[in-house]
Amino acid sequence: MRKIKVFTDGASRGNPGEAGIGIIIYDENDFIIESHKEYLGKSTNNQAEYKALIKSLDLIKKILENEGNINTVEFYSDSELMVNQINFDYLVKEPELAILNNKFHVKAKKMGLKYVIQHVDRYLNKAADRLANKAIDGKKKIRPQSFTTQTTYTFGNFLLF
Repeated sequence: MRKIKVFTDGASRGNPGEAGIGIIIYDENDFIIESHKEYLGKSTNNQAEYKALIKSLDLIKKILENEGNINTVEFYSDSELMVNQINFDYLVKEPELAILNNKFHVKAKKMGLKYVIQHVDRYLNKAADRLANKAIDGKKKIRPQSFTTQTTYTFGNFLLF
């Protein structure tokens, strides 16, 4: 494998609010080799964008361990702010984002990763966005279960409640 494409997205409902990340990794032939969604809890949208990018490094590390031989990683994000901060085109003024920015650069350097990161329009990042929102939706649907006593009856092979 020579080149992979990584699309990342972070989503937050409210700002800060319930947040999630979505990541899709494609091989050089544009086949999906990895996808990931994760609920973050409360986070700002910009923090979620960074956390998606950082999590993608963990996924890339696993790919390197299993398949090796990645020459270049192309990152794509619809967060213009994050892309420009990662590329050192914008200053990082927010302390939490500065920490996340540094974390990305340190991890990528330790991995010896050759990469580029580019801003893309939202419509080109829909799949990662969908995963990020599914992560939030999935977490919100989970409700604590109450334990009640329920009597069950069977009739032949049928289970009746």
